[in-house]
Amino acid sequence: MTKRRNPWAWIPTLYMAEALPYVAVMTISTTMYKRLNISNTDIALYTGWLYLPWVIKPFWSPFVDLVRTKRWWTVTMQFIIALAFAAIAFALPTSMFFRLTLAAFWLVAFTSATHDIAADGYYMHALDDHEQSLYVGIRSTFYRIATVVGQGLLVILAGFLEDSTGSIPLAWAITFGTMSVLFLAAALYHQFILPRPISDRPARNVSAATIARDFFDTFKTFFTKENALIAILFILLYRLPEAQLVKLINPFLLDPMEAGGLGLTTKQVGVVYGTVGVIGLTIGGILGGIAAAHGGLKRWLWPMVCAITLPDLVYVYLSYVQPESLLTVNACVFIEQFGYGFGFTAYMLYLIYFSEGTHKTAHYAICTGFMALGMMLPGMMAGWLQETLGYPHFFLWTIVCCAATFVVTALIKVDPEFGKKKQQN
Repeated sequence: MTKRRNPWAWIPTLYMAEALPYVAVMTISTTMYKRLNISNTDIALYTGWLYLPWVIKPFWSPFVDLVRTKRWWTVTMQFIIALAFAAIAFALPTSMFFRLTLAAFWLVAFTSATHDIAADGYYMHALDDHEQSLYVGIRSTFYRIATVVGQGLLVILAGFLEDSTGSIPLAWAITFGTMSVLFLAAALYHQFILPRPISDRPARNVSAATIARDFFDTFKTFFTKENALIAILFILLYRLPEAQLVKLINPFLLDPMEAGGLGLTTKQVGVVYGTVGVIGLTIGGILGGIAAAHGGLKRWLWPMVCAITLPDLVYVYLSYVQPESLLTVNACVFIEQFGYGFGFTAYMLYLIYFSEGTHKTAHYAICTGFMALGMMLPGMMAGWLQETLGYPHFFLWTIVCCAATFVVTALIKVDPEFGKKKQQN
């Protein structure tokens, strides 16, 4: 008989531990490298490559299901992430910091992607169907809280340390050292507190031939689905503007005005993008979910497309006007992130819709792999484009890319009833 623990004892910390490494790899890294005088071209190119583990995650997720327990994978990955954060901290003061920290970020990315597979699987083993529904909002809330901690509080801490120590490498080394300690504490806590559900056990009597057959059958059924090519194009191109924007927002906020940026400090970026922006993103996502639940995906599809694209115009305004008012900058970032949160709801619902069928869990994982690829490839070239065009013309280019979002949306077909709240008799 497994020992029963209150889910409140481990769900909040588990999903904060799932979010923080992703935020560190995708967002905190760009701010840190910008402060360490790495060019926008190199920042976008090399941090763009860090999406790759999430792109190829579906290829090794079956092995996480078959080897050891989800609990073991979850805790082990957290220990490795703690070591990788420590490696970043020790590498930052060295002359080879860029190569060494990128290698450590690669380890964080691969380990974090594996942790995602294990933690989400563990959640389903540790809770019954009712509890899974009951706590899904809690896990999402604490994932968002971790995003604020990472993009907001930790960046603010780094900015404070930059001012107090007078050394940017030392400030970020202390920040990542702090993250390492936090993750070590989380791993030790979860080693003790996570329940050991009876259903969470390695697969038995599974041969290599069985794994290979199921693996190839999953991919075959995905690519032979009706309208599969259109669905893949939608997944790849719906976020084309945002895939480029996300790599350059922090550099734009940090660059001095004479370089075309807004000249904010590290602490101010932590407040503007890491706190106000995340709040806007969260509110937009919540309202998007409520709207879709009442009207269905088809009804809200085009309003959500407009929400995820048109607010990108705020960066055109910011790049041309370069306002000194922090209130104006906060308002613009809030509007863009709110729109992104609202519009992203349609994207995620379509992934669920297209994944329906016999292999829906595996097919959803493949969809998320394409989703990561759609962020990775445009993001890698975004820095070069910005340095070639300048910030104003780069942001205008992202508005042009919104046309791709509209075109692929027009091509997809959605059941009018999908996503609607079922009426009670």
